[in-house]
Amino acid sequence: MVSISSVVKNHPGTTSFGMSTFNLSNAIMGSGILGLSYAMANTGIILFVILLFSIAILSLYSVHLLLKTSKEGGSLIYEKLGEKAFGWPGKYGAFLSITMQNIGAMSSYLFIIKYELPEVIRAFLHLEENSGEWYLNGNYLVIFVSVGIILPLSLLKNLGYLGYTSGFSLTCMVFFLTVVIYKKSQIPCPLPVLENSLGNWTYNNNSVPMHLVMLPNESVNSKVNFMMDNTPGHTTGFEEAKDTLHASGVEYEAHSDSDDMCQPKYFVFNSQTAYTIPILAFAFVCHPEVLPIYSELKDRSRKRMQNVSNISIAGMLIMYLLAALFGYLTFYGEVEDELLHTYTKVYTFDTPLLLVRLAVLVAVTLTVPIVLFPIRSSVTALLFPKRPFGWIRHFLIAAIILAFTNTLVIFVPAIKDIFGFIGASAATMLIFILPAAFYLRLVKKEPLRSPQKIGALIFLIVGIIFMLGSMTLIALDWIYHSSSSKHH
Repeated sequence: MVSISSVVKNHPGTTSFGMSTFNLSNAIMGSGILGLSYAMANTGIILFVILLFSIAILSLYSVHLLLKTSKEGGSLIYEKLGEKAFGWPGKYGAFLSITMQNIGAMSSYLFIIKYELPEVIRAFLHLEENSGEWYLNGNYLVIFVSVGIILPLSLLKNLGYLGYTSGFSLTCMVFFLTVVIYKKSQIPCPLPVLENSLGNWTYNNNSVPMHLVMLPNESVNSKVNFMMDNTPGHTTGFEEAKDTLHASGVEYEAHSDSDDMCQPKYFVFNSQTAYTIPILAFAFVCHPEVLPIYSELKDRSRKRMQNVSNISIAGMLIMYLLAALFGYLTFYGEVEDELLHTYTKVYTFDTPLLLVRLAVLVAVTLTVPIVLFPIRSSVTALLFPKRPFGWIRHFLIAAIILAFTNTLVIFVPAIKDIFGFIGASAATMLIFILPAAFYLRLVKKEPLRSPQKIGALIFLIVGIIFMLGSMTLIALDWIYHSSSSKHH
């Protein structure tokens, strides 16, 4: 068996501890953070916190199994560990899991670029609606971003060089979190129920009370102001009868249960609760990137890489918790499955939120090269196992992967649903099943009845149950929605 020390001699790492932490944190931090407030609304605060901490601990345990297996198996490549454990089925199983999970992640990031970037450009240009210009076409924009930014970054030889862009990407997400926390104090609850979409709550640079009526005001940068007579004895808004038509011609209705709407829920069980568990589970998927980052870590050791993982997962746990909590406490049960979209109920042209949308776009754009690296490593290990590094091959594999993902995003609108199903299987394989199975097979020095092996076996069984449960839920959801659409 090849020892890990010989791997270290043949391929010494050059990436610092800090840069490795940035890269792994960026690999963990995906677009999933935008959906965590919705997950909290469907589980309740306490149940959400329990689930989030449980899954973070399980992810750390999974990384521990993977690092220990790589040491015993004498390889820092997922596919080679699979081959040593189970022959060619293990090798191809690892390859397919990494490829499906990461192409699914890449497609979700490119979808955000496709749909958010035109809206951000439109908002900066103060266009009320998409006027059809090429620079507002998401298909063109996603190609330009892929060719102009993602491909050049993907051509770097080592992941370590992406530490700087990962740091900047994480800074963008910290800015997103800061604005979410700040906006909690700016948006009152409950939101007024208006037929029209809402604009900015601005009146002479002062915040306006929440009993609001919408009046067009062309004088303030084509925004929409909410104004009311707040003098004593005047009952505008929610004190009036339901379905009132104001003199402005805007129909609004009072909230009959406003007190209940603005109370946080601690335990929630509804039809959506079961779907939030996979969302939380996949929020910590970083396992395809663990071994490539480990292979490039300076002064490489299992303990050092475990510390990189501990810091990365703990940092993301705090960010996830704060983003979910403040997003939920801003909108409560009204929060949508994409948090940024929920703010459009309140704002049309708001500079901080526009900058946040831009920051999220930058963050997901800079994450794509991190996710692309393991796919290229897998393809190279599978098709060119003994070939020396070649720049032409390095470029072509990246270009083909990007072209394929762009094609999916542009021409297959339902690809998000397909990758939801694939992700449920691939991500569960990478978090639970493969690390546990490799550990049980390759770590020979521990007896089968040792606590370590029993723990890995339980982890494997939980992973199989979780995968089957997630795939069943998604399949049932598809069947339900297809039957509902037929009835309509």
